[in-house]
Amino acid sequence: MIYQKESVMNNKIIYSAIALSMLTGCAVSDNGEQPLSVTNEAPSYNATLNPRQKEYPNHLGFNDLHIQAIRHLPPDTHDVHDHKLQMIVHHHCKAYEDDTLLCLMFHNGMKDQDKPIGFEYIITTEQFNSLPEEEKRYWHYHRVEVPRAHATFPDLTADEAAKILPAVNETYGKVVYFQQPDDQYPLGEPYIMVVQDMPEQD
Repeated sequence: MIYQKESVMNNKIIYSAIALSMLTGCAVSDNGEQPLSVTNEAPSYNATLNPRQKEYPNHLGFNDLHIQAIRHLPPDTHDVHDHKLQMIVHHHCKAYEDDTLLCLMFHNGMKDQDKPIGFEYIITTEQFNSLPEEEKRYWHYHRVEVPRAHATFPDLTADEAAKILPAVNETYGKVVYFQQPDDQYPLGEPYIMVVQDMPEQD
């Protein structure tokens, strides 16, 4: 009985110490005695490609850089006037410390109940040049595709967009879809959409 009471008391002390460490930011050793110092460093971010990170701090990492673009959905036909070529796809992106970006792709916005249908992985020109030759055909060069996609940065000021565009131009993107826009669920196999192979438009 005495042992059980001591065990319960020890557990309470340990739990209290853990709770205190969570409130103060100090770690506690497993014996509950010696606090270990923890450095509370501010999270790093890419100030060029994620200029609003301080205003919108890391909501799952994908609420900062918003890009709108057409020519990102697979058309039903090879007609340049196919309506899917004109549909806007919303990219909600996060820039990483290794100079890559990952963009969740939504065909109808990013409201509370909207679900992504794919993603675009973005790498630098240097990273693209290091890829195997057979892999490179899946990637599109943004200096060519950004104007063809009429890409815009709707949440940024003109000055912010002007700073981002040169960096974006020197990147390559690979688009992977796991769902057709009109499907309720992700059916069948995921697929890569080769953007540069789609019908030309003005």
